[in-house]
Amino acid sequence: MSITPDRNETASTAKASVSRKPSEKFVLKDHYSYDELVDLVAFLYSPEGCPWDQKQTHESIKGSLVEEAWEAVDAILQGRDDRLADELGDVLLQVIFHAEMGRVAGSFTMDDVLRNVCRKLISRHSHIFAQDTASDPKEVRELWEANKIKEKGLKSETDVLRDVPRSLPALSRSYKIQKKAAACGFDWPNAEGARSKLKEEAQELAEVEAQITAAQGSSSLSKAEADRLNERLAEEAGDLLFAAVNYLRKLAIDPELALNQANEKFIRRFSQIEDLATEQGQALRGMSLEEMDQLWERVKAQEK
Repeated sequence: MSITPDRNETASTAKASVSRKPSEKFVLKDHYSYDELVDLVAFLYSPEGCPWDQKQTHESIKGSLVEEAWEAVDAILQGRDDRLADELGDVLLQVIFHAEMGRVAGSFTMDDVLRNVCRKLISRHSHIFAQDTASDPKEVRELWEANKIKEKGLKSETDVLRDVPRSLPALSRSYKIQKKAAACGFDWPNAEGARSKLKEEAQELAEVEAQITAAQGSSSLSKAEADRLNERLAEEAGDLLFAAVNYLRKLAIDPELALNQANEKFIRRFSQIEDLATEQGQALRGMSLEEMDQLWERVKAQEK
């Protein structure tokens, strides 16, 4: 069975669906095939389909692909298999929708998507499908990266760093860039060096902050000088974050996941201090920082 019909087939399918009525062709039921999902997406994107779907482009829905992927990750972190099944469906929908746009535009089809990923899996597992050898996960990963570099025609170590997508969240991109730099030996021997660098960057940020505070008390501070100090502050802040990612990497901690866990912990604790405030007949917005901090410490103590 063909996974992706050609353009003439889709046109005839669309016409058939019109004569038959979409409500008769696409109905709620307990089981669907992959091909039915492809047909449904093709119909919704067709001239006879949904006005919203018809207006979408790769550009307009690119954020949805990232969002759905993160929601699937969230389901994994929660250990919710039922939700994961639902979120993976949303990820698959995004893939099929982009493939349908490509098919209609004549640029690529789902067959191209499948061919590319299958060829990639075979060529990068050269320890299984070719003559290379790898005896443990670490060697497999190194071989995968070497094959990836060869496929993409990357000529230098800098090319490898630049190949990390700019569209990644900044923490994840920083983490990947540092891992690739470490692969060619540009790395601290242990976490101690990374920890010292983190302290150094925090001190440099504090020094620029102090300069800004002192300068704000001067009536002679020009706008150009103020802008320069603010640019330095932002630059030092970036250096601090980069150093923090590097330190976490040396501890084998994914910074993106760690920060997301911290976000969830903060929301959980914040919810608990709001509940405690309500029990006392108070609202957070009417409390002092000292009062809220006391509740925060109570919540932390209870968790421990």
